[in-house]
Amino acid sequence: MFLLKKVKYKHILDIQHLSIRENKITCIVGESGSGKTILLRLLNKLISCDSGEIYYKEQELSSIYSIDLRRKIVMLPQQAAIFPGNIRDNLLIGLKFAEQPIVHDSELQHTLKMVHLKNKLDDPSETLSGGEKQRLALGRIILMKPEVFLLDEPSSALDDETERIIIEQLVAYTKENQKSLIMVTHSRNIAQTYADDIIEIHNGTIAHFQEVSDERYH
Repeated sequence: MFLLKKVKYKHILDIQHLSIRENKITCIVGESGSGKTILLRLLNKLISCDSGEIYYKEQELSSIYSIDLRRKIVMLPQQAAIFPGNIRDNLLIGLKFAEQPIVHDSELQHTLKMVHLKNKLDDPSETLSGGEKQRLALGRIILMKPEVFLLDEPSSALDDETERIIIEQLVAYTKENQKSLIMVTHSRNIAQTYADDIIEIHNGTIAHFQEVSDERYH
């Protein structure tokens, strides 16, 4: 799905070759400052590499119109934006930005259950805790139904039990709907438990690539 060849970005990232498989759960691990978030931003064309080539489904990223790309590949940063208004407004704003049809409240409520939020659609968004805002932002991009989810530490503000529930739901959704999930995580336990592939980055290079057996899902 993604193919990187001799990709360099400043002094931060130097990847000679990396292939990321389609319809898989890929976890990116590594110490703080190793280049994990930079890799996600390159895949979403939020930044461009200084040299090298990045392909998405055999098409060079530089030749794909950025807006079209980001409708297929949606990134959720660690500090996701929460907009003024209520929870409904925040769930729908991604669809509006992407010029996708607005969905009914029933689908919004289903999405809230999926991200383990018990709030009502009319509740104000500014009263949510940090972890609740993180889950609301996750619900927003799930509604957009992209081909690829790029998530930067999506459970960093969650307690262990909520983290487990959210990741399990997200992994199940990804597999049931034949999506691709690429996730930066601080937790090697999450990576070992849920990932199909694990990419370990050390000092901006690929230190280790592990293709985990799919047998756990059968």
